[in-house]
Amino acid sequence: MTSEALLSVRNLSIEFSTERGVVRAVDDVSFDVEHGETLGIVGESGCGKTVTALAVMQLIPMPPGRIVSGSIRLNGQDLLALPERQMRNIRGRDISMIFQEPMTALNPVFTIGNQMVDVIRRHQPMDRASARRRAIEMLEKVGIPIPDKRLNEYPHQLSGGMRQRVMIAMALSCGPKLLIADEPTTALDVTTQAQVMEQIVSLQEDYGMAVMLITHDLGVIAESCRRALVMYCGQLIEDAPTERLYERPQHPYTQGLLRSIPRIRRQRLETLPVIEGTVPDLLHLPPGCRFADRCPRAADECRAHQPPLIDRELTRVACFYPGARDD
Repeated sequence: MTSEALLSVRNLSIEFSTERGVVRAVDDVSFDVEHGETLGIVGESGCGKTVTALAVMQLIPMPPGRIVSGSIRLNGQDLLALPERQMRNIRGRDISMIFQEPMTALNPVFTIGNQMVDVIRRHQPMDRASARRRAIEMLEKVGIPIPDKRLNEYPHQLSGGMRQRVMIAMALSCGPKLLIADEPTTALDVTTQAQVMEQIVSLQEDYGMAVMLITHDLGVIAESCRRALVMYCGQLIEDAPTERLYERPQHPYTQGLLRSIPRIRRQRLETLPVIEGTVPDLLHLPPGCRFADRCPRAADECRAHQPPLIDRELTRVACFYPGARDD
């Protein structure tokens, strides 16, 4: 990690108050996003991926949420120290986000044009006519046919893939330095998923922005990201260049994820490997490694102490016994 990164997150911890007690959804997470890079964050549902992204955008609902500690710096400016008025200027202009469900992210009672024009005029010195022309241009860039007609339609009149393209167009309309894409292909068919990801990658090259891609799909990470973070139970457990992560995963959880990817085997049917056990209850976390009860090579040390995130062969990994069995 470098001090010249576009986005620098350090020791971020986030808690939520629930009826059962306080849950630490993100626990001491640190990472950087460099200028122009695509960083993937992968992990199963509930591991803290989306909460981390919402913290960067300063959209954690408070209450019940609370950022307990840490810093989030964009070009050296600590976002956590900014009042809401200043954060509203940064959202959309410097950082934009594509939300997981476009139907709920888009306002159903306003036309696509009204919503896009309002976003553009909020951050750019344009009149409505100029902003409308900019909106049409952005819809064209994301592959929406007859964009001037689409501006007069409501979200429910568009398919899921079209709504997601509108979200991408809206997010990029003010030329952000960082785009956060939270499960941008969820609920889309396979063909549309591929088209949406191709558009994000293509537009990233056009605009020179950085992308933080949140997903549970390891295939999307492999195709789109230069570097990947693996999260488990609120913690960052592995950080590596994507190629390195796939060739030599260091953490047993990462290895389990990669083994569980379905593969076509000629002339034989194999049982799909699974990671045995379940994720621990965030309200009753074990004292040691949170993966210890599911880990095939856990020792007494793992169950007694939390492993620190250490540098190992181009990778940061939180494990007392990293690497393959024969390392």
